[in-house]
Amino acid sequence: MTGLIIAAVVALIILCCLRVVPQATEYVIERLGKYAGTWGAGLHILIPVIDRVSKRVTLKEQVLDSPPQPVITKDNVTMQIDTVVYFKVFDSKLFTYGAVNPISALSNLTATTLRNIVGELELDDTLTSRDTINGKMTDILDSATDQWGIKVNRVELKNIIPPSEIQNAMEKQMKAERDRRETLLEAEGHKAAVITRAEGDKQAMVLAAEGERDARIARAEGEAKAILLAKKAEADGLAALKAAGVDLAVLELKKYEALVQMSNGKASKIIVPTDAVDMTKANVMFSETSGLGDVTEPAKETLKQKKSDPCCE
Repeated sequence: MTGLIIAAVVALIILCCLRVVPQATEYVIERLGKYAGTWGAGLHILIPVIDRVSKRVTLKEQVLDSPPQPVITKDNVTMQIDTVVYFKVFDSKLFTYGAVNPISALSNLTATTLRNIVGELELDDTLTSRDTINGKMTDILDSATDQWGIKVNRVELKNIIPPSEIQNAMEKQMKAERDRRETLLEAEGHKAAVITRAEGDKQAMVLAAEGERDARIARAEGEAKAILLAKKAEADGLAALKAAGVDLAVLELKKYEALVQMSNGKASKIIVPTDAVDMTKANVMFSETSGLGDVTEPAKETLKQKKSDPCCE
């Protein structure tokens, strides 16, 4: 019975001495008040009374969200800025023995570094240089916290809140800038529209001129073809008359018909060549002598009726 009790006590003591370290966590062990080692994830045995867990350190990335704090710029403008620091512990021993409160030390260091960097910038540069400020703060904090076993991965400016007067002035300036851009865009749009309209009118005039030119060319070509065909028909007619052996009398008659067609119009004056006059005279003499062309019926003689004389009857 006594043996069972002793075995139970020994088992209880062993169970109390067992320590299980979770993943991404390290235990800093001190033996008789002196640093003895760092336990990683897994099962470990802690010697009672002699060993103790000095600090439990997480190796996960942590976030330090600093509250807004007043910062004065180079041009003496006070604004409220809050930051967010992303860091992780890479050495549990340095993190345990490097500073009394490493997180508080990191927060204060972040505030002082931010004041130093923003104090060298003016208001406009501060508002437009977030990336520059973030990069400088990351480099400075990462270099300063190495002795605390902390690795600063990234620093971000969360909010930049200028005074209300500055905000009103910035809003007015932004509104004026937007109005200027709107006016400029309207002017550019009107300019582009006028240029486009002018180019369209120019192209229309060019196309109209080209169309008129093509029409004139087409009309000229048509007239030339018509004249050519007329001359060709006339030449063919003359060749046909020549081949038929037409005498001078028929030619004179054709001239007379042409003269009649010339006089059958609205012209008030006709200039007759000499040969046409001679032709007309010859045709008139021919008509008078031969009786051809005389379509006028001779006047009929009317018999006068003798009036009866009542005296003689």
